[in-house]
Amino acid sequence: MSFIVKAEIANSKYIPAPTGMHLARCYRIIDLGTQKTEYMGNVKHLPKVMFQFEIHSEDDQGNPTVTSDGKPMNISKKFTVSLADKATLRRDLQTWRGQEFTAEELNGFDIKKVLGAWCMLSIIRTNGNDGKEYTNIAAIMPVPPAIKKAGLPKEHNPLGIFTIENPDMALYESFSEGLKNTISLSPEWQAKKGKQSNSANESLADMEDDVPF
Repeated sequence: MSFIVKAEIANSKYIPAPTGMHLARCYRIIDLGTQKTEYMGNVKHLPKVMFQFEIHSEDDQGNPTVTSDGKPMNISKKFTVSLADKATLRRDLQTWRGQEFTAEELNGFDIKKVLGAWCMLSIIRTNGNDGKEYTNIAAIMPVPPAIKKAGLPKEHNPLGIFTIENPDMALYESFSEGLKNTISLSPEWQAKKGKQSNSANESLADMEDDVPF
């Protein structure tokens, strides 16, 4: 499958989203390029994408899940860009929409369709191999009819898509340094920046051939 295409909290005292089931909205899709992954000693280089969600819910004490400045909390999840039978992206998209993909959709599903879509997130805490505790999205499910009938909350973040092929640099500058670093490690980003650097000394006529799309 080809890739067709969280506002990070600028605060060192980042408070993770609470565990449990929460209403959320996907407001960003970010192309991470090819990333190195290692599991059980096996190293692979796979294309990755990140979905970022804003959370509209309450914690166990009934308090709104907002940051210290009153904005919705956010959480993200990375996926390998694949709709293979056992791919996490395929599993989550199917549970999210409540039905399996058709054979036609498996030949090329435009993931931009999830941008702006509402869902229910099952959020859990897990311990990483580095001994640190992480907050992760365990499952993505459709919004129950009763919640839709009651009315969905007002959206907060503007929708955005970032692709390495045709990067929105204003959006890129809003990313955290960690996310920028992840993108910069991809060979696609390095090739992109290398092309831009090499084209600096070319004529305008030559540069027109390098415009994305």
